[in-house]
Amino acid sequence: MIRGARLLMVGFGNMGQALVKGFIEHGIQQSRIHVVDPSPQAAAAAKAFGVDYSKNVADITRPPSLVFLAVKPQSMHTATQDVKHLVSETVCFVSIAAGVRLARLKELLGAEARIIRAMPNTPAAIGEGMTVMCHTGNLAFEQMALADSLLECVGKSEWIDDEKLIDCVTAVSGSGPAYVFLLIEAMVEAAKAGGIPEKLALELAVQTCRGAAILAAQSGLAPNVLRENVTSKGGTTEAALNTLYAEKFPQVVAKAIASATARSKELSI
Repeated sequence: MIRGARLLMVGFGNMGQALVKGFIEHGIQQSRIHVVDPSPQAAAAAKAFGVDYSKNVADITRPPSLVFLAVKPQSMHTATQDVKHLVSETVCFVSIAAGVRLARLKELLGAEARIIRAMPNTPAAIGEGMTVMCHTGNLAFEQMALADSLLECVGKSEWIDDEKLIDCVTAVSGSGPAYVFLLIEAMVEAAKAGGIPEKLALELAVQTCRGAAILAAQSGLAPNVLRENVTSKGGTTEAALNTLYAEKFPQVVAKAIASATARSKELSI
């Protein structure tokens, strides 16, 4: 299905490039991908990827199957007005702009437009992203399946029915990589304080987080069971966990996610 799709990428920053990289790696021909972005950096990146490129949408001659709106929220008005003439039953629009609600996108593109709001995250750059999507309710099954297949080129994807959940999704998976990076930073600094060389400290922290994440994904066991399995009574892990609980680590994480969720709601348009 995806190999026969014709795709238009409006905006070619980091996330747009991550998506295109994943598409190409999963067999979509470069000739079926058209990038629109007026910046010289985007032009150079499009050339490096070997995809079609133009500075504006006026150069598009064949209607795409999907239009990815990979622009910043403040640029969405201009971007949607440029592609509004493409609205039809056969064209689906996928917005990856954080905080731009479906209602706003419908105002910009028209009530009849078929729109998906997607929340990806930065690990998409290495094919390990997490994307959550919701839509306007008028999409064909084939359009949903195509979007799903395309987003799975850069990781995993899931659908939700309630758009209100996107704010919490943003807080958990959209901002989530930063929490993991902070944990890695803290582990590295603690290791260095214990006398471990910085290079080895970084390797220990990164590989431990990576291995633990893969184990959580593949073991089929709940996180609390995995935690209990590595915690011996009276041992080193229990000592560390007791300190984390005493410092209310779970509550701090919950509070951080609540703060990010609230901010996501404040920033939404």
